[in-house]
Amino acid sequence: MPELPEVETTLRGIAPHVEGRRIERVVLRDARLRYGVDPDLVAALAQQVVEHVERRAKYLLLRTQCGTVILHLGMSGSLRVVSAVVAPEKHDHVDFVLADGLCLRMRDPRRFGSVIWTTQDPAQHPLLRRLGPEPLSDSFSGDYLAQRARGRKSPVKTFIMDNVVVVGVGNIYASEALYRAGIHPLRLAGRISAARYVALAVAIREVLQEAIESGGTTLRDFVHGEGKPGYFRQQLRVYGRAGEPCLACGMAIKCQRVGQRATYFCGVCQR
Repeated sequence: MPELPEVETTLRGIAPHVEGRRIERVVLRDARLRYGVDPDLVAALAQQVVEHVERRAKYLLLRTQCGTVILHLGMSGSLRVVSAVVAPEKHDHVDFVLADGLCLRMRDPRRFGSVIWTTQDPAQHPLLRRLGPEPLSDSFSGDYLAQRARGRKSPVKTFIMDNVVVVGVGNIYASEALYRAGIHPLRLAGRISAARYVALAVAIREVLQEAIESGGTTLRDFVHGEGKPGYFRQQLRVYGRAGEPCLACGMAIKCQRVGQRATYFCGVCQR
């Protein structure tokens, strides 16, 4: 599943081509996405100008004067800016055709993505209103994590992947950040000191920033908005490296299921 850096990379790829442009029409080929696409979207967006494109967690928001499109890429979705005359392929479900001849095209082979239309404040939408702070924002810090962790008996990896606590720290980046901070992913969230949470917050920011700068992490289906894959995968220190030597101590990287997710760590460097 595309994680925060992949979604941010997509945002940066499409925004220059979409912001300030008028949507001439919407072509809806298949409404059977995760929540079903509201057919009113087609008429509502015709001739509307995309005033701003932004990201909230793993959602992309296309803001217009009359409402907002909330997009989620699901397991295998992607957004690309292509010429409107390029013929759609099998899994190209929605086109936002722009007046300048370009088209923002959503492709989703597994149809777990979503295209949601709202005329209300998107921050109050049920999918967004309970989300925690952005990990790259000023409201996220080690002190914040330590406060939220008090009394928590869940593993710290599960804790930082909870979108109510902080958004966008998915499986790959949780493993990588915990490794950098030297924290074992199975340690109980409520048993970690405030000082170590400061280190973890720094590690989360660093990992996400580096991934964004590298264009995201290419795993299976992800390709960002300009059609180019990301390359952060080459920099992963533990994720996907089970049995390989730790880059710091040389011991074999371990893999264990935590919350039904594969979790990679070094049993020596992380405690």
